[in-house]
Amino acid sequence: MSYQAPLKDMLFVMNELAGLQQVNALPGCEDATPDTVEAILEENAKFAGEVVAPLNWAGDQAPSYWKDGEVFTTKGFKEAFQQFAQAGWQGVQHPVEFGGQGLPKLVATPCLEMLNAASISFALCPLLSDGAIEALLTAGSDVQKSIYLEKLISGQWTGTMNLTEPQAGSDLAMVRSRAVPREDGTFAVFGTKIFITYGEHDMAENIVHLVLARTPDAPEGVKGISLFLVPKFLVQADGSLGARNDVQCVSIEHKLGIKASPTAVLQFGDHGGAIGTLIGEENRGLEYMFIMMNAARFGVGMQGIGIAERAYQLAVSYARDRVQSRDLAGSIGPVTIIHHPDVKRMLMSMRAQTEAARALAYVAAAMLDHAHHHPDAAVRKQNQAAYEYLVPIVKGWSTEMSLDVTSNGVQVHGGMGFIEETGAAQHYRDARILTIYEGTTAIQANDLVGRKTVRDAGAVAKALIADLRVTSSQLRASGQTDLLAIEVQLTQAADAFEEVVTYIAANMKSDIKAVFAGSVPYLKMAGIVLGGWQMGRAALVSAEKLQQGATDAAFYQAKIATARFFAEHFVVQAAGLKTTILLGSVGTLALSEAQF
Repeated sequence: MSYQAPLKDMLFVMNELAGLQQVNALPGCEDATPDTVEAILEENAKFAGEVVAPLNWAGDQAPSYWKDGEVFTTKGFKEAFQQFAQAGWQGVQHPVEFGGQGLPKLVATPCLEMLNAASISFALCPLLSDGAIEALLTAGSDVQKSIYLEKLISGQWTGTMNLTEPQAGSDLAMVRSRAVPREDGTFAVFGTKIFITYGEHDMAENIVHLVLARTPDAPEGVKGISLFLVPKFLVQADGSLGARNDVQCVSIEHKLGIKASPTAVLQFGDHGGAIGTLIGEENRGLEYMFIMMNAARFGVGMQGIGIAERAYQLAVSYARDRVQSRDLAGSIGPVTIIHHPDVKRMLMSMRAQTEAARALAYVAAAMLDHAHHHPDAAVRKQNQAAYEYLVPIVKGWSTEMSLDVTSNGVQVHGGMGFIEETGAAQHYRDARILTIYEGTTAIQANDLVGRKTVRDAGAVAKALIADLRVTSSQLRASGQTDLLAIEVQLTQAADAFEEVVTYIAANMKSDIKAVFAGSVPYLKMAGIVLGGWQMGRAALVSAEKLQQGATDAAFYQAKIATARFFAEHFVVQAAGLKTTILLGSVGTLALSEAQF
């Protein structure tokens, strides 16, 4: 159940597909040289593999527990988090002026993948802190920044996001928590928040809660929601900790997976009001919270990729060792199961989907670096739009992919996969939450349809498709058998994808339910086709490296084979998904409530 970070593939994707050299050339990214980045990744891989990964099984067997309002994390988590903080891993992508390393998102992304592959339960704590940091950087006052950012970025304190209430899940218009103004300019916060990841724990000295609530005169609906900073311990003027605030953890959830991560029910204001300060302006809380959510959504996509990689490694290890049945070609004795065609199919499916999702996510990360740092405003705008289009895909498709990969991981193990001791079942259970929290797959798909496709009449999507067609042309021009096989499937998929984008943009107003009935298939199609595009690019680079006499021929040959497998097993699905999206709403919407 060990984990070895796939550094070779990560560096290949960063350098050859995401353009690390171009990111390094951006103003403010000068420290991200190839040598420096490789050294950072090697250190992160060592920490993830040697310190965090061994805690994953322990966290599942001996989860966090609640007692008398306090939460105690799995043995070893607190010490590992202290090492994480002291090494500066929380601050990789955050500003130098607040103690961070100021490195590009492209560098932080593989670090995030490795931490999640090692243990999603552990990685959730810094992931939520990242979101809180982003929200404060964007909307926090100078006072809030000066008091909280350095402590959050150092890992001395951690952050949470408090959206959900018992009556308000994804529909945040239903939020009823109250924030009453006090004479000193602070607010007294009252209410109950549920599903708060690391809402209470023993790994840091303070927890900074970012809480959605309504002021007394706020309008109804989402337009009346404000965002408040409510610390577990009040902070004195000199930055030291004061009294315990009026926020209590009244229980934690018992879950299918990610058991070591405490999911808290928090009660604010049972003893007069939890003291909080307003972040930004009143009634703009949802806007600010979306900053956290977008950071978290990309992070959850990386969780899917990380756990898929971990499940793949475990399955390959088992398949190499497990002896079962004769070789179909007629060998005289039993062989290890990795020789059986269907086991190879499952392993290739796990490998190809993980590599495609990794490539698409890293490319998206580089886009955000260009959006933030490129000197040309038009280039910044173009990259920002492309990144925003890809975020729901990275979140939605990568997490759905992780369910398929971890399920196949169980299947490769056969009956032993159903036995907890192998570890395959834990990956399957842990992955199951990923398509749900930070917005279900349907919510990601609705975002992809409404905000990311219809709003610009499909312009960003079609620009990506145009880039994909350039790759197809290059594959066609190569004349190589494997690359031509990839090109055939990519070209057909691009046609289907473009037809679907046009359909969605044209029919949103006239038949909104029909369009949204196909939203999740559209998201899946986008992930598969755009992931296939990145795999095609990887195949092109690999073929060129082989022609140049690369020393590691086996690595590049495997990249080409994996890209072809993805094209012929997954990209081919685009045509069927097109039919589902264009015609499938009739069946989806046919039955009345009573007929179910």
